[in-house]
Amino acid sequence: MKRRRTRDTRKGRIEIIPMIDVMFFLLATFMLASLSMQNLNSLPVNLPQGKAESLAADQPLTLTLTRDRRLLVNKIPVTLANLAAVIRPLLRGEGDLIVAADNEAPQGLVVQAMLAARQAGARHFLIAVQHAAH
Repeated sequence: MKRRRTRDTRKGRIEIIPMIDVMFFLLATFMLASLSMQNLNSLPVNLPQGKAESLAADQPLTLTLTRDRRLLVNKIPVTLANLAAVIRPLLRGEGDLIVAADNEAPQGLVVQAMLAARQAGARHFLIAVQHAAH
């Protein structure tokens, strides 16, 4: 007759759920930290509300248009006449240009600035928007 042990011997188990929680916390922390380090070379303007994907670029080229009709390329004041000459060497072959236009900026000026940038070699225009509150 076989004798039963009074205690069942259990093998140790590694619980994976707490490890998943820790990894998710680290992922969220690093994502938020990287978003706070993003540097848009523009002045603070009143951006239009909207939804868009975040941009992941090292140092993006930013064209800022203010409500008082000022144009800036990476915080450098420019005019519509010399905009193409300033943008051309800064594009570095990428062709991506962030347009941060104030909500009150004249639409005609925004279009003219984008056309001048297109002549300078800008291929893709990324419009900066302020995330709408839910």
